[in-house]
Amino acid sequence: MDISQLEVFRAVAREGGFSRAANKLYRTQSAVSQSVRKLESEIGEPLFDRSSRDGLVTDAGRVLLEYADRLLNLRDNAREALVELRELQQGKLVIGANEFTALYLLRVLAEFGRLHPAIRIMVQRSLGSRIPDDVLRHNCEFGVLTYDPHDPELSSVVVYSDELILVVPPSHPLARERRVSIRQLGAESFVAHIVSSPYREKVIQAFKQHNTPLHMGIELPTLQAIKRFVAMGSGVAFLPEISVEVHRKLRLIYRKSASLSHAGQAFLKVAESVAHTQAGRYRFERDR
Repeated sequence: MDISQLEVFRAVAREGGFSRAANKLYRTQSAVSQSVRKLESEIGEPLFDRSSRDGLVTDAGRVLLEYADRLLNLRDNAREALVELRELQQGKLVIGANEFTALYLLRVLAEFGRLHPAIRIMVQRSLGSRIPDDVLRHNCEFGVLTYDPHDPELSSVVVYSDELILVVPPSHPLARERRVSIRQLGAESFVAHIVSSPYREKVIQAFKQHNTPLHMGIELPTLQAIKRFVAMGSGVAFLPEISVEVHRKLRLIYRKSASLSHAGQAFLKVAESVAHTQAGRYRFERDR
């Protein structure tokens, strides 16, 4: 049996006859009768009492009618849900980010939530090194990265330009300096983020290139903990400017071959709109 057969069967049962059902469905009576006979043949049971002019259903017909109502209502609900999804009246958007890159999302998500309040948004915390795989494995639709993953299966959009800044306590001698060279930092005790990242490696390489020692005696798990520790006068740190400038870009990545969800397409539009309205470090540049 198929949906169209059930639709014809239900119309005959509800309208109380084949001719009235045919008028309701804008079909010929013979086409309606043929559809019902085919359905009866497939299930091996008569669905209507042919001796009655009112199209009375048999016991088998009453059982099937109950399920036909459920199936057809479910079909209608599915259609309505797809319309709502297309019109952004429902849906879910999952984005992968780490502690730092999630900060970029705050302004964009606020604007997205204002425009599309019915869309449920989940920001999934993950290590930056794992986010490309999360996107490729459909664990999230977008990922926010501080580097270009150079993966042919991923598309990338530059959405923010950030810099690392040197953070020191107010009482530190370097706090009064407008510019600080790497060589001036050789004697400092740095507080580092415990998670390895591309920007951390760039800092390490920069110190090596200038033959300057880099003392990272303490590693902490969050940016907030690092800021508080530095404020206590217990060290200095390099932090992303957005969290409190070596230059870097934030990228929004997504699967190149996959069709974005309606919510995903709307999110990209909002990210582009925020870049135009906020300007400054916000941007929207497609790499590929």
